[in-house]
Amino acid sequence: MALTQALGCVTLVTGPEEFLAERAVTSIRAEVRNVDPEAELSETTGDQVTAATLDDLSAPSLFSSTRCVVVRALENVPEDAHDALVAYTGDPAPDVAIVLVHGGGQKGAGLLTKLRKCASVREIKSTAVTARELSGFVANELRSRKVRIDAEASELLIAAVGQNLRALSAAAHQLANDYGAAPITAAMVKTYFGGRAEAKSFTIADLTLTGQAGKALEELRWGLATGLAPVLVTSAIAAGLRSMVQLKAAPRGQNDAALAGALKVPPFKIRILRDQARGWESQMLAQAIVVVAQADADIKGQASDAAYALEKLVMAVAGLRKRG
Repeated sequence: MALTQALGCVTLVTGPEEFLAERAVTSIRAEVRNVDPEAELSETTGDQVTAATLDDLSAPSLFSSTRCVVVRALENVPEDAHDALVAYTGDPAPDVAIVLVHGGGQKGAGLLTKLRKCASVREIKSTAVTARELSGFVANELRSRKVRIDAEASELLIAAVGQNLRALSAAAHQLANDYGAAPITAAMVKTYFGGRAEAKSFTIADLTLTGQAGKALEELRWGLATGLAPVLVTSAIAAGLRSMVQLKAAPRGQNDAALAGALKVPPFKIRILRDQARGWESQMLAQAIVVVAQADADIKGQASDAAYALEKLVMAVAGLRKRG
């Protein structure tokens, strides 16, 4: 949105992704302040909006005629204030930027429909980011800093930090700050985030599913010694097995993008899964799933020693994979 577009119009920020919505609000506020450093910033919630309060919020103050007003939870605007809000959007004040934030869902959908018909209304959609889109989100965060990241590093960062967009954005910018313009590699991510429990559990799972029992046990023991939750290990191994089962059951001839969509994984993960799956027969996968289920029950109370149960799991599953 250009600087002149924020003022004199109403911006709808819609959708369930709170981080992206907040980023949009922050951007609009910055645009208004770029036009007028003394611009007054204010906000309220939808349930507080009435015809009178809308006039007060959009009127020039004693200190500045330029204002940015944010109304959060638009879905909670009382019905008797809908007409006043729609009327305002039809003729917005030229020195005021109104930002209406709607959290998604059906509540307030009728008001949204009316607002979208106004020529002065612009919309920014903060759609939810799916698991398969997270790698693209990370890449875009770094691209905004003129930094590249390879697919393996991106997936490792997601495994380490989790799927929260705010945390992923912060981690990506930390890497960009510390490494400058250098492309981000898996080694760089491991340096910063390799100790995170989620990343460790996926490392153990990958080593186990490729039959590298010795290395998997080393990672497991180190992880448990540094606070890794046992349930993360069984969960990661189970997820890997399920993905291989789905891959083997998928119709032949599908491209990687279609498979990634069906399996709900990033496209580059398909190549990794294919490499893993070459050493597994369907019968062995079925046996491994049973082993994981038993280990999961053991660490949740049926066994007295969770560490021993996990070591048995790693050795049993890795041993089921074909050699060569």
